[in-house]
Amino acid sequence: MVQAAAIILAAGQGSRMKSKKAKVLHRVAGLEMVNHAVRSVRLAGIDQIIVVIGYQGDRVQAVLEGVTLAEQKEQLGTGHAVDQCRQLLEDFTGPVLVTYGDTPLFRGETFQALLEFHSQSQAAATIVTAIFDDPAGYGRVVRNEAGHVLGVVEHKDADEQQRQIKEINTGTYCFDSKLLFHYLTRITPENAQAEYYLPDVLPLLLEGGHRIEGFVLEDAAESMGINDRIQLAEAEAILRDRICAYWQRQGVTIMDPKSTWIEWDCEIGQDTIIYPGNFIQKGTKIGQDCVIGPNCHLSEAQIADGVLLENTIVSGRVVGREAKIAPFSLMTK
Repeated sequence: MVQAAAIILAAGQGSRMKSKKAKVLHRVAGLEMVNHAVRSVRLAGIDQIIVVIGYQGDRVQAVLEGVTLAEQKEQLGTGHAVDQCRQLLEDFTGPVLVTYGDTPLFRGETFQALLEFHSQSQAAATIVTAIFDDPAGYGRVVRNEAGHVLGVVEHKDADEQQRQIKEINTGTYCFDSKLLFHYLTRITPENAQAEYYLPDVLPLLLEGGHRIEGFVLEDAAESMGINDRIQLAEAEAILRDRICAYWQRQGVTIMDPKSTWIEWDCEIGQDTIIYPGNFIQKGTKIGQDCVIGPNCHLSEAQIADGVLLENTIVSGRVVGREAKIAPFSLMTK
């Protein structure tokens, strides 16, 4: 596999969250959104990861490990944010993935497939695209008869025929690193926000005779960006379903996934039964042949094999093998 780098843009405030903390610090399934992005990139086999920080940069930095940081002191647009990584990637010649700290639903295998597609197509840039039944408000991806991307037309600029296109630009890309930073020097802030936009690189690449391809997501939901608390809850529900399905495939019986919340970084043994109404938080380890619930709250709990819990809270405690805890027990440090 071609060695790649990744840039994760995490400098914005996210005013629509109506929050005192930066948007990328809000958690989904027990993990900060920015760390979901880092994890997915890392699972794709990318080791060189640059996170662009800005608003509350010290707080964002505090939750990150094993990444390189670039600072965007003024939020002057996505193109300006990527350009803050220029020196860090000065000697890098491979593909660079550009994604966002507020898109927690991308899977590692999706990014891996994107990198393989980009390498095989030998494109200067690959746009991650999605098919939406209702694409209103999104930039439409225009292709020629051969399927090559001719450009992206924003909704407000699209004619009636272009508005019928259901393939949209998600805003995540893979670029040839050298070409990306070459053309970033040519974009201008001639727009209503007076900002440097990363998509403005695309027409410059085409004018320069370079090819752009589109990588269509199998699951359009992966591209969801989180802008407010409603979308935060929607992402939480999607990850809840994914995590429950993962454990079901590992041999865990989950009676009602819709009422069962399991965060990242838990462990559950085979033939354990999870009844409705449980909240199992990050760091919890549950053994085999347990019966959990209904209505248990487990936080950093260590549950041995064969344990029976019902209507119980366990936080930071160890429950021994084949223990049967009385209902409505509270076990905390």
